[in-house]
Parts: sequence; C-alpha cells; structure tokens
Amino acid sequence: MTLEDMFSLKGRVALVTGGSRGIGKMIVEGFLAAGIDKVYISARKIHEIEETCAELGDKVIGIQGDISTMSGIDALVEELSGRETRLDILVNNAGSAWGADYLDFPEAGWDKVMDLNVKSPFFLTQKLHKLLTANSSQASPSKVINIASVDGLRINPWETYSYQASKAALIHLTRRMAARLVQDHVYVTAIAPGAFPSSMNKVARDHEEQSSKGIPNKRVGDKYDMGGSAVYLASRAGDYTIGETLTVDGGIVNAHLPTHFADPAGGL
Repeated sequence: MTLEDMFSLKGRVALVTGGSRGIGKMIVEGFLAAGIDKVYISARKIHEIEETCAELGDKVIGIQGDISTMSGIDALVEELSGRETRLDILVNNAGSAWGADYLDFPEAGWDKVMDLNVKSPFFLTQKLHKLLTANSSQASPSKVINIASVDGLRINPWETYSYQASKAALIHLTRRMAARLVQDHVYVTAIAPGAFPSSMNKVARDHEEQSSKGIPNKRVGDKYDMGGSAVYLASRAGDYTIGETLTVDGGIVNAHLPTHFADPAGGL
C-alpha cells in the first residue's frame, strides 16, 4: 500500500460548482495536486472562470452558468454531458448567504439561499445521475461532496437565519442522499468548513488576525486544510466514509469552550 494507492485521483473527472474562487478553488487545487485528469468548474462570472483556468492550467475547464435555477442546472448538465461520458466526482460547493435583522428579514432572503444551498445540490446531483453511474462500481465508486458549514451544526451569532437553516438541511440531505445512492455505488458525504477566507466570509478574508482569536487552534483555514479534506473524501482513502459530514474548522464545533460558562459546581 502506498500514498498514491490511497489518495491518487489519476484518471478521474470532477465538477466543482463555484470552483473559481474561495473554498471551491481550494478544492480544485487539492484535486490537481492529487493528479486528477480534469476538473470542470462552474461559476456565474466569466472573468473569474478565465482567471482561475489561466492560473491553474489546462486540466481546469470552465463552464459559465447560474445553477440557482432549474434552467441553469439543466444548461450545466447539458454542457457537461456534451463533453463527457462519465463523471467521477461532483462537489456541490456553490452557495449564498443573507443577513438581516430578524424583524426585517425578507422572503427573498429565504428563497435565494434555500434554492442555491439546498435545492440546487439535490437537483444537480439528480440530473447528473447518468454520468455519475456510468463508470461507478464497488471497486471504484463515484463521489458526491456537499459543502455545508459549521453553521449547520451550531448556532452562529450573526443573523443569517436562512443560511444556517440551509446548511443544517444540507447536512441531513447528505445522509438521505447517501442512503439512496450507495446502492448505485455513488457515495455522498459533506464537508462543514469553519472560517476560511472567501467572499462569503469577509471577516476571515479581510480580518484574519481578529477572526483567528475565536478559533481554538488560533488560525483560519487554508487551501491545504480544505484541499486535503476533499481529496480524502474523493479518493480511495474515503471509500468507506459514506453519509458523513467532515468538520474542518480548527476546533470550533468540537473543541471550543464557551467564555461565559457558568460552573454548576460554583467553582469548587
């Protein structure tokens, strides 16, 4: 047994939605480091796609589109199906957030977030089922990785009601999809990131030192943390991990001691 046996992605084809920047781009870089043949990335902004493809090389192929709508999902599936006869790895990373005061939170803030963060991963995976099962087997299963958030596992003090609910929903949806798709040798898992610098987490991006203070290991996440986690789940090493949500957060969920904890023993 070698490291290559466990973690190599040679010969594999992947699609990473929202793969032109942030966490999606980190995952793409991880897949490239693991020797993947091709990674398709989708995003709304063509200039971001072009910049990422130019930076990361010709193994990265961009497809412009908006998967927040069913027509956008259909267009992406049609485009990919015209280029490939199989898909080995799907990363449902594209997402959105909305913050507003409880009394002012609008319906649009629910519809936009739930559509992209919950509805889109389900229907994109459903509509890619033919490609995902084209080459899948027990010896070489296809993988679906949903990008959730630690905000789906614990309460965030920010008033991002629909975002937190959507990520909790995606974590449970991951388990339910895993239970259905395992019979087709398509293994579904999720990653729950903590603080990673991105356009959706501007605090971690623009105020790294301040953001790090609230994290048990005192730093924000980087491309090695995210890329390595995604490679594990996508590779042979992760074949026995099904329906699980991997928390990648520096200890926020499982190693954080509250600062305002009242000792039930009265300090004795």
